Amino acid sequence: MNAAEIEARLRAALAPEAMQVQDDSHLHAGHAGAREGRHFSVRIVSPRFAGLARVARHRLVYDALGPLAAQGVHALAIQAKTPDEP
Repeated sequence: MNAAEIEARLRAALAPEAMQVQDDSHLHAGHAGAREGRHFSVRIVSPRFAGLARVARHRLVYDALGPLAAQGVHALAIQAKTPDEP
């Protein structure tokens, strides 16, 4: 999985108002987990997160990625907010 695939799936499932997907793998070179897959950071702003706790928001992101999340992704840092949150 790459950043473009992550972004496409999240756009389709969560209709974000803003989103940034970054491949942070280069920051983890030499780390044991780097052999298991890539590292990504996701910043996403969507009205779909309204009224949801942090864990539920993250669950929506993982659900949107589906089985692809387990293919080649070692770590996914998620910052999920509503349009009303700073």
